[in-house]
Amino acid sequence: MLKRTIYAEEHEMFRQTVRAWAEKEVYPNADAWREAGVVSREVWKKAGEEGFLCMYADEKYGGLDTDDFRYDMILCEEIGPREPGLFIGLHNRIVGPYLQKFASDAQREKYMPGVVSGETILAIAMTEPGTGSDLAGIKTRAVDLGDHWVLNGSKTYISNGFLAGLILVAARTNPEKSHEIGLFWVEDGTPGLSRGRNLKKVGLESQDTAELFFDDMKIPKENLLGDARSGFKTMMMNLAEERLIGAVGFVARAEHAFNITMEFIMERRAFGRPIGTFQNSRFKMASMRTELDAAWALTDHCAHAHMKGELSAEMAAEAKLYTSEVEGRVVDECLQLHGGAGYMDEYEISRLYRDARISRIYAGTSEIMREIIGRGLGLDERQRN
Repeated sequence: MLKRTIYAEEHEMFRQTVRAWAEKEVYPNADAWREAGVVSREVWKKAGEEGFLCMYADEKYGGLDTDDFRYDMILCEEIGPREPGLFIGLHNRIVGPYLQKFASDAQREKYMPGVVSGETILAIAMTEPGTGSDLAGIKTRAVDLGDHWVLNGSKTYISNGFLAGLILVAARTNPEKSHEIGLFWVEDGTPGLSRGRNLKKVGLESQDTAELFFDDMKIPKENLLGDARSGFKTMMMNLAEERLIGAVGFVARAEHAFNITMEFIMERRAFGRPIGTFQNSRFKMASMRTELDAAWALTDHCAHAHMKGELSAEMAAEAKLYTSEVEGRVVDECLQLHGGAGYMDEYEISRLYRDARISRIYAGTSEIMREIIGRGLGLDERQRN
């Protein structure tokens, strides 16, 4: 088993704090949250009380002024495998950085205290009914009417969509140019904003995934993030971090599946001995251990690069592609080693199997990741013409 060296003593102390908190506040509620289709608002506030939310925020907003990506890696590793519907990674490392890095001082003053405390849950609205990974194809439109913007359109598959108090919405600001996109902060309760269904999914049952509709919604000029035409570039800058935090969660869930399967195959017996002692079991577990170690090595390498500001889009795509594919293979093999029990809801592996399927789709599909990597190799046909 790979000995990871990315963490120092203070990180492991933080891990113990997170683990103890999750044992008390998260895991006992997981079944109820899955039944409800949403985690509680209270758990977000409790996470804020512990200082787990947007730790990089300035102390004047209630943050810790500590921008160490490894703390968020630990949150994902500890919480995600057993309660993946609590999308702290989305809040902290997918949406939060837009507020931290690209927002105006006035926007940070207004929103960051609630984001840090857990009173305001974050979401980002990119995907549309007819557009997934191709962000240049979005149809939602924002029109400048002088003293305000008017937004029309719809979004779908929006994580944290029901709980979110603040949503960053991508909208086209120039109908003639697909890459001229603006990003707008939309507050819960804004007239013209409505939510559709809490979407039913194969897995991630406790994650509130929503449809959003914007009908002549007025947005104050001060809610525009940066330049009205540069939102596409801003989103591209942040996607590498999104894919990396996703990779951490993918490997962590696969690791958890491996560990519970190890316990199962040493307890379950066939022909008078534990099924883990059969050659097939040994070979399967050995192969999975090797893939997991390789996935951790790649993920940690990318984390080091990210903390130095050197993580490329291509390398982030490699991490997202490989770890999500490893997760899929590992949970499938682990379910198989559980036999018929693995198909039963009472066994945790069945949930891990369902939860894993989305990993190869969101934050950019495996096919899009291969496209990014291939273009980085100079294999784009447009570069050859």
